[in-house]
Amino acid sequence: EVQMVESGGGAVQTGGSLRLSCAASGDTDSSGGMGWFRQAPGKEREGVAAIGSGAWTKYTDSVKGRFTIYKDPAKNTLNLRMNSLNPEDTAMYYCAARPGRPGDWLPSLDTNQYPYWGQGTQVNVSS
Repeated sequence: EVQMVESGGGAVQTGGSLRLSCAASGDTDSSGGMGWFRQAPGKEREGVAAIGSGAWTKYTDSVKGRFTIYKDPAKNTLNLRMNSLNPEDTAMYYCAARPGRPGDWLPSLDTNQYPYWGQGTQVNVSS
């Protein structure tokens, strides 16, 4: 059974840091890559950071230089290190996985390409 669980969310002040972690198990197919997405109230879910089938990564412009996505093979987790947080980062953060496609080696921030999703972990950043 597909199971993806996020953790590490919380409340911090502007400038603070958090590290999110996602554990995937069951029959989740992440051969095409994984990613972190977020959704704030009244807004659509957006891609934040993604890692492809290799080591290449992709970030949305608003988090470049502040967030880092990486895998921890030893713990079978996908992590997102978030530094210099600001109120605009407040949202529910989700990890997601997608199966591979022929010729698809690059990371993707397209929510429509991800069939597997976790329950989310809340991040609140106060001014």
